[in-house]
Amino acid sequence: MAGNSFGTLFKISTFGASHGAGIGVVIDGCPANIQLDIDYIQYQLNRRKPGQSAIVTQRKESDDFKILSGVFEGKTTGTPICLFIENTNHKPRDYEHIKDIYRPSHADFTYQAKYGFRDYRGGGRSSARETAARVAAGAIAQQILIQKGITITAYVSQVGGLKVKDSYQQLDLDQIEKTVVRCPDLQLAPQMIDYIKQVRKQGDTVGGVVDCVIKGCPSGLGEPVFDRLHAELGKAMLSINACKGFQYGSGFDGVDMLGSQHNDPMVAKGGVVRTTSNYSGGIQGGISNGMDIYFKTAFKPVATIMQAQQSVNYQGEAVVVEGRGRHDPCVVPRAVPIVETMAALVILDYWLMAKAYQS
Repeated sequence: MAGNSFGTLFKISTFGASHGAGIGVVIDGCPANIQLDIDYIQYQLNRRKPGQSAIVTQRKESDDFKILSGVFEGKTTGTPICLFIENTNHKPRDYEHIKDIYRPSHADFTYQAKYGFRDYRGGGRSSARETAARVAAGAIAQQILIQKGITITAYVSQVGGLKVKDSYQQLDLDQIEKTVVRCPDLQLAPQMIDYIKQVRKQGDTVGGVVDCVIKGCPSGLGEPVFDRLHAELGKAMLSINACKGFQYGSGFDGVDMLGSQHNDPMVAKGGVVRTTSNYSGGIQGGISNGMDIYFKTAFKPVATIMQAQQSVNYQGEAVVVEGRGRHDPCVVPRAVPIVETMAALVILDYWLMAKAYQS
């Protein structure tokens, strides 16, 4: 199986499966002599882990991690860093009923078609449990970026038809962790929570949107043509389970504007070039321009629902399948730290490349 690695200079490779012994990540290219805050890595894992509230899957995993290599006396050594997270609450028997059945909108059929064999226990490598390894690695990238004055903040802006109307500039992003749905609009958040609970009682699921803003990013990160910064951010986001859409800057709303309205006027203050508007989303020509980078990610309703659905088995025979076990009724609250840390992996990778060119 290819495609388990991400990045160029700061490169990660994840391993493991949802209901195996555990999951982990190897980080190659992390600079040496970086003081790591272990508690911060655990904090980000706790934001992603299952069982943290009544509106997410009730699988109970502490997601405690072990550092197997690459760190000595709290500092990175410059050698590969390996982090491992044990699966302590896996229940493969919850999936016995679908071992010969293709679940609608899952990767069951496509994995079988490609490999001729699949790990049906929670989806194996296609399970969102794999993202815990990404979060662990991304939390290290975030710490390095924070030291450079670069911060990354994501939040839930929409659940089903409930949508935050204000932009990130108008919101108090310090309120994100005040609610389990991670929406900074404290009047709308309770409605989102109630709606998710209602959907769950119906045995159904609902999708949503996670917004993200990157502040303090210097100008000059990114490459023209194929390796544009927004293209790599898009790849990072679309590699997250259940992510169905990515847009940055004005996105699809920009088509309603004229060029005279959409162009970002440029000014120079104190020798620093900035723009008076930011429809470009902080990226022009695939390269950061020093303004805030902001984007949206759309997540579909979780495919596992507690309702009977029509499907087929390996023999192509018609069957009825119904979800069992523990699953998220809405993925976006737990997707927030995944979006942040995947963005951190991209920005740090491009920051290191920019420094390499300069030297």
